[in-house]
Amino acid sequence: PALASAQVLQHGNLEGKEARFGVAASTLFATVTTDASCGAVNAMHDSFTALGGLVPLVNMQLGEVIFGGVGAGLYGILVMAILAVFIAGLMVGRTPEFLGKKIEAREMKLAMLYVLVFPLVILGLSAVGVVLPQGTSSLNNAGPHGLSEILYAFTSGVANNGSAFAGLNANTPFWNISLGVSMLAGRFLMMVPVMALAGSLVGKKVVAPGPGTFPTEGVLFTGLLVSVVLIVGALTFFPALSLGPIVEHFLGAAGKVY
Repeated sequence: PALASAQVLQHGNLEGKEARFGVAASTLFATVTTDASCGAVNAMHDSFTALGGLVPLVNMQLGEVIFGGVGAGLYGILVMAILAVFIAGLMVGRTPEFLGKKIEAREMKLAMLYVLVFPLVILGLSAVGVVLPQGTSSLNNAGPHGLSEILYAFTSGVANNGSAFAGLNANTPFWNISLGVSMLAGRFLMMVPVMALAGSLVGKKVVAPGPGTFPTEGVLFTGLLVSVVLIVGALTFFPALSLGPIVEHFLGAAGKVY
């Protein structure tokens, strides 16, 4: 769906793309490289249409769980799976279980800490970058596109990606330090609750599945897991995205560009 959306939204836009690749190959590359922690590009994501640039941004904001980043992708999807079984446990009225281990209050607190660190660092640092003149002075574009550049920079840093909206000059003391902080936080502040969660689960006894156990395989659980990933990402980042690429799209339709 992300690739199809990006292809449609980029149709006919050759700015920032090599002629030998064209729109289709550039869009495919941008989608794949932001689905995993790659960071390589063959086109300037900053030159994508407003909603075309939204697609790689959302890919990273889902937390490296589409294809999965190196190392981070595995524990990211496992945390989402624990959230999914917790929601399922609430629906069937039983203590949630995952891989035969009961998911209790301690595990849920650690899982939610992991989920909250990601947007807290991205949105918090983006807010600082928008407010301080040291942040906005590096922008080559004003308005919502400038916000998209800042949001993309910190999302890429925290998500262990490395690609960028090239309209932002990040080679300044403020950006070097803040992006360095975002990368450290994206690696270690998210790793700590995951390791604590693993330590908590390893000490639990495996319980036999019962009639109220929610199976963690099959189409039903897959649908629930995908829904949890999308809802967590949408509810967390939609307000910021509304002020960036989404509002830029509507302003562009009205004839105002940045």
